[in-house]
Amino acid sequence: MFDYSARPELLKDRVILVTGAGRGIGAAAAKTYAAHGATVLLLGKTEANLTQVYDDIEAAGHPQPAVIPFNLETALPHQYDELAAMIETEFGHLDGLLHNASIIGPRTPIEQLSGENFMRVMQVNVNAMFMLTSTLLPLLKLSQDASVVFTSSSVGRKGRAYWGAYGVSKFATEGLMQTLADEVDGVAPVRSNSINPGGTRTSMRAQAYPGENPLNNPTPEEIMPVYLYLMGPDSTGINGQAFNAQ
Repeated sequence: MFDYSARPELLKDRVILVTGAGRGIGAAAAKTYAAHGATVLLLGKTEANLTQVYDDIEAAGHPQPAVIPFNLETALPHQYDELAAMIETEFGHLDGLLHNASIIGPRTPIEQLSGENFMRVMQVNVNAMFMLTSTLLPLLKLSQDASVVFTSSSVGRKGRAYWGAYGVSKFATEGLMQTLADEVDGVAPVRSNSINPGGTRTSMRAQAYPGENPLNNPTPEEIMPVYLYLMGPDSTGINGQAFNAQ
């Protein structure tokens, strides 16, 4: 496991947006960031899930989060602009952006992978991630110390059979992370890095590996050290790096 111990007030006064915040790693990250003092913007497509995370954060006495229902598969360009305008009006700037939302799509040979399924995975995992990044970058540049964290995968660092759409999308994720890192290097107070969570006890992992015993994998809460490290000031100056949570 990534070795890092975060002080309690690590993220005090920071505004951090988490995509896919309704469950799994996204929900764990949102709660963990809030527990360390951040105001967390919970973005996801299922409002009931986001509301549950909101209630958990409120009940724990952490800074009041915000619920942002947003469908990354169907969102149009003007909706990203409206999202950015809302964040600027309500919060003034953005200190962190965790790209966590992803879909797996069918795990099948490329020969049998339909164009429709391939494009759906790319829409959520790449196109929407690009749109969010480019649209929110001006707000991140208003921060004194902003961090963009991309969620990668082992199959986004070395190609593996039957992971076609998802694997390609994660290679693209690493490419976007590196491109952004080079562009902001020494120019803006923004850093850009990626995390490969590794096998984690989530419903997405169960979908990908139905025969696996989930108890053999750590919970999302257990892999949070690297997520805290990259969102907080201790990683200032770390840019363009690919991290492993485990």
